Amino acid sequence: MALTNTREIMDLAVKTGVGQGAFNVIHLETLEGLIAGAERAGRPLILQISENCAKFHGGLEPVAAATLAAARKASVPVSVHLDHAEDETLAYQAVDLGFGSIMYDGAHFEYEQNVEVTARVAAYAHERGVYVEAELGKVGGKDGAHAPGVLTDPLEAAAFVAATGVDALAVAVGSSHAMTERSAALNLTRIAELKAALSVPLVLHGSSGVSDENIVAAIAAGMTKINVSTHLNGFFTRAVREYLQDNPAVVDSRKYLGAGRDALIPEVSRLLSMFAAIAATES
Repeated sequence: MALTNTREIMDLAVKTGVGQGAFNVIHLETLEGLIAGAERAGRPLILQISENCAKFHGGLEPVAAATLAAARKASVPVSVHLDHAEDETLAYQAVDLGFGSIMYDGAHFEYEQNVEVTARVAAYAHERGVYVEAELGKVGGKDGAHAPGVLTDPLEAAAFVAATGVDALAVAVGSSHAMTERSAALNLTRIAELKAALSVPLVLHGSSGVSDENIVAAIAAGMTKINVSTHLNGFFTRAVREYLQDNPAVVDSRKYLGAGRDALIPEVSRLLSMFAAIAATES
């Protein structure tokens, strides 16, 4: 229970053949709502802090301290993960702060440089018992995200994992970051090909733009870690907007932020339960 190493959570998901939710912390209120949702579902949770989140809070350490403290008090296994760090120094800082995992994103580099830097980060993390995720095949923004050119190549992915020693790989299979409509078309054939080619778990970024039906199919095809942020942010923001519309005179920010926090709980619970109900196919 409570603060757990990401490896333990991911190993259990792989062993049982289910999807594992990884949801992004934006601020304290989302942090509390995410954990409460996981506790309602009785499911493990990976809490993610992105490089952008760290910048918003003026640095990684303050938001990390709050997230780690909340994870320690949780009644279900919760790990803390650094999401989409393009800054190599930030990845090392997260390791030193006690994160259970880091995601170093070198996908903006040419392949050789991506391998070199990712391997260096992975070695530092592994020496300290920290799980490492990387990315190959750029998961794009909304423009062009469904083009064949952004799909991860299975043979290249296998070579990349062997060269870097990473523990999990985020792959480009048709999803896209920051989508507010759930209309992304995943390439399930490519997911199955990647699953067959790799010995490490696959990670789906940009899941907010993917329908429930397609996420279920992706897990069945071989996806393990399912990252969600924008979709949950929408629940939070709609609840805040509705509260302010209904209570225009309110000035206590705890009132409307509390409404946003509470709106996360049932959807977090639903998603974690849905991911865990789908058994992946054998590789």
